Amino acid sequence: MTATSHAIVGSVIAAKVGNPALAVPIALVSHVVLDSIPHWDTATNGHGRRNLKTFIKTMFDFVISLIVSFLLITLLFPTTNLSYAFFIIITAQLFDWLTVPYLFFGISFFSSSVYKFQKLFDRKLDKPWGIITQVVFALIVIFLAILI
Repeated sequence: MTATSHAIVGSVIAAKVGNPALAVPIALVSHVVLDSIPHWDTATNGHGRRNLKTFIKTMFDFVISLIVSFLLITLLFPTTNLSYAFFIIITAQLFDWLTVPYLFFGISFFSSSVYKFQKLFDRKLDKPWGIITQVVFALIVIFLAILI
C-alpha cells in the first residue's frame, strides 16, 4: 500500500486507541493486513532499487500521507494528540521505512531481511485497480471510525 493508505489507518488507530501498548502492535499488524490486499504503490512495476524517479514518488507519497493524516485528525478526530498520532502513523508505515536503506541505497544489513519479510504478504495490483482498492478501503476505514 502507499504511505498514504498506511497513514490513514494509522490516524484512525491513533484516534480510536489511546493506549500505545495496544496501538503500536495494532499499527504493525495493520501494515501486514493492508499489504496483503492487492494494491498499487510507488514500486509496483519493479522500478525498485536505487531508482531516483521511484524515490521521488515515494517521498511525495510520504508528504501527502502527512497532509492527509493531519487533515483527518484535525477535522474528524480533533481530540487526538498530534504527536501521538504521528508516532502511530510512522509505526503503521514502519516496515516500509525499514526497507528504504535496502531499496534505495543498497544497504542490506537488516533492511533486506525486512524487505524479504514484506514480500511474504505483499500483493501488488497495477493501476487503476490497485489504487481503487486503496481508496475504497481507506474510505471504509474512515467511515467505520466515524461511526464507532
